[in-house]
Amino acid sequence: MGGVLIGLAVIGVVIAVGYLAARCGLGDEPTIMALTRTAFFITNPVLLFTVVLKSDLSVVFSAYVPLAVITAAATALLYVAASRIWFPRPLAETAVGAMAGSYVNANNIGIPITLYALGDATPVAPVLLVQLLLFAPLVLTLLDLSAAGRFSPRLMLTQPFRNPMIIASLLGVVLAALHVELPAPVMAPLTLLGGAAVPVVLLAFGMSLRGTTMLRSAGHTPEILTATALKSAVMPVVAFVVGRFLFNLDHHMLLGVVLMAALPSAQNVFLFASKYGRGVAVARETILLSTAAAAPVLVLIVWLLAA
Repeated sequence: MGGVLIGLAVIGVVIAVGYLAARCGLGDEPTIMALTRTAFFITNPVLLFTVVLKSDLSVVFSAYVPLAVITAAATALLYVAASRIWFPRPLAETAVGAMAGSYVNANNIGIPITLYALGDATPVAPVLLVQLLLFAPLVLTLLDLSAAGRFSPRLMLTQPFRNPMIIASLLGVVLAALHVELPAPVMAPLTLLGGAAVPVVLLAFGMSLRGTTMLRSAGHTPEILTATALKSAVMPVVAFVVGRFLFNLDHHMLLGVVLMAALPSAQNVFLFASKYGRGVAVARETILLSTAAAAPVLVLIVWLLAA
């Protein structure tokens, strides 16, 4: 259980540093925008490229992949259904809320937690790639379409080739499939830049919390509570049911799948929302609440399934 707590503590400390920086006058709106743009166009694409490049594609495209797709899709559709019934919102805001309720923080929380709880990070790569190559392009396409104000088949088809994070991920898949090993002088600066991705996004997220009153974000409480409940409680249950009864996973794999599903919402949700200026409050507060709920949820899962 130590890995669960350590991973969450690291995230909390960096977010707190960003918040304190804003309180000291170092994190105004232009600064937050500069950080999010840097993450969107530079550090995140580099990080995703290096992560995918090092992945074992034979493991990535295994039973973990369809399970990750089913679990995330089912949770996102539940959010969409709830939104249509109780709090109808425009397409972009609904997409951000669905993403907040189903897009997990697989990288900077998932890796340390699976390493400590399972002894390896095998479940992380499939979830990362499903999110990067399927769900992120879908949400980004919807946000692009919303920003354009019209439906364009050309825009929808070309969107993945215009987003730096998707381009970097696809390039990583191609090089990994070809077993290309980049020389050390090339990998060294990429690794350095990629290492800045997580702290940059977390700092921007922490800065954005200054002046925020939880659950009082201009009438967005229903979306925030729904997304948080789906992310923290419903998604792990869906993963357990699908993994246990549909895929008949062994004990070790089942624990990994449920742990991944119980991770809090990823900071990339906030990054996407900030980039397009849609659903920012829902993304920010769902991430914060689901991160706070993650510690007891993850500890409970390890206690129930690791015996």
